[in-house]
Formats: sequence, structure tokens, C-alpha cells
Amino acid sequence: MRNYIIRRLLLLILVLWGVTLVTFILMHVVPGDPAKVLLGKLSGNEVLVTKLRHQLGLDKPLIVQYFEFVKGILRGNLGNSYKFKASVMSLILERMPATIKLTFGALIIGLLVGLSSGIISAVRRYSVWDTFSMLFAFIGVSMPVFWLAMLLQLLFAVKLGWFHVSGFEGLRDLILPSVTLGLIYSASIARMTRSSILEVIRMDYVRTARAKGASERIVFSRHVFRNALIPIVTMIGMQFGGLLTGAALTETVFQIPGVGKLLINSTLDLDYPMIQGGVMFVAIVFVLVNLFVDVLYAYLDPTIRYD
Repeated sequence: MRNYIIRRLLLLILVLWGVTLVTFILMHVVPGDPAKVLLGKLSGNEVLVTKLRHQLGLDKPLIVQYFEFVKGILRGNLGNSYKFKASVMSLILERMPATIKLTFGALIIGLLVGLSSGIISAVRRYSVWDTFSMLFAFIGVSMPVFWLAMLLQLLFAVKLGWFHVSGFEGLRDLILPSVTLGLIYSASIARMTRSSILEVIRMDYVRTARAKGASERIVFSRHVFRNALIPIVTMIGMQFGGLLTGAALTETVFQIPGVGKLLINSTLDLDYPMIQGGVMFVAIVFVLVNLFVDVLYAYLDPTIRYD
């Protein structure tokens, strides 16, 4: 296991290098000039545009700009934001707490709703609850997160007045965004939980456990649910990256000052250093979560070994 983790961490370096390369190429393929965006109404003055491009280093060859960026990363420096005139790392760390709170709030809600509805749906297959649960999962998978966010804003903030429409003044303002993101997240978990449990429940060792006189609670907890967890954990790990993407849209709709909203605004402003730093942050989190999921496999299934 130790050697496997070391290999995955070394692979992380290659993944991050690929992320920086692809992000850098895509940013320079997209039409637009950061200097003109920053100058706004003065963008028609070519002298000012040329001067600002020189100050930002945008007049250098692309290969030089890329290697300067990589050199900065190796030194622990992601550069300075064009718009905020501050360190990219400090801006990410400043906004990270709000994103972490939203992400984990949505994760808790998604797991509670998704696992419980999936388990009940599998145990009571073809019942009214099963039909309702799978209908909910189908709608959740198909529904855009920003549309659900606006519906919940209209109902619970505008009509009922229970929450603020937008803004972030405390944990209370994270309830509605967390529910929004968590419900979307729970739909995939519910479907995977149901199908995984139904597959395991037909296995011979489950029938053997019942034949030996084990109670249904013991059969389900020790033989069914634990063996059904591996594909469920895989789904949770894979969906975590989508959870971060959904957090960006949710933060924008609810005006939460998180990393996702910062990244979207930076994309609109063509703030190259901020975009690269934000994408690297998401990539690092995604790869580390998947590494944690792989390590968790060995605990859930002792027959799995990483040689």
C-alpha cells in the first residue's frame, strides 16, 4: 500500500503538469486580450494596451510565458492576479473556507438522502417508495444545478422568506446552497446504491447467511451493504469533482465568495494567473480524493491488494 501511494503521488506530478499545459493552451486559444479587459473604456488606446501587455508579460513568446509559470509553481508561487493585484495563492486560501463549508454541507446532505433512499428503494423493490425514489433520482440527474438553485430561492427565500436570496453572512446562508447542491449529488448516489445492493443481495453467500439463521439486520449490514459499498464509494469519489464544479455554479447563483465564484469571474475577466491557479486547486483536490477512494478499497474489501 505504501509503494502504491508513493506511485500515485508521483503520478500526481504528471497529472498537474498536464493540467497546466492544457489550461495554458486553452486560455490563449480563447479570443480576447486581458489588457483590453482590464483597461475597460480605455481599451481603444493602443499605447496603453501595449504598455499594460508589457507590464503583464503578455508580449513575451508563449513558450516563455509557460515556462515562467511552471518555474513559479516549482517555487510555490502561482503568480499574481491581474485584476486583484494580489497573490493567487492568498486569494484562493482566503476564499477556500466558504467553498469547503458548502462542499461538505452538500456532501453530508447528498450521502444522507442518496444512501437512505437507495437502500429503502432496494429493500422495498417495486413498491411505491421505489418508484418515487427512482423518479426523484431521474429528475435530479437531469436537472441543472443552477435551475434548482433558482427554484429554491424563489420558494424558500422570496415566497417564504426563510433564507436570504443571496450573500454569505453566516452558516445559515449555507443551508439553501448546500441543500441545492446536495440534492443534485444525492440522485446519482441513490441510483448506484439501489443497483449495487440489488446485485449483491442475489449472491450465494447472502443466501447462505440467511440459511444459517442470521437475522436480516446482520445479513444486510455484514454481507450485503459492505460488499455493495465499493461501487458506491467509486461513484462518490468520481462525483466529488462534479461537486466542486457544481459548487462554482451554486456559489455564483447565491453570491457566495468561494473559490468557484472567483474562478468563474476570473474566466470572464481573462485573469490568466487566477484561472490557472484555480484549475490547479480543483485538479489537486480531485486527484487526492480519488487516491483516498483507492486506499479505502483495501479496507472495504480485504481481497484487494496493490502490488
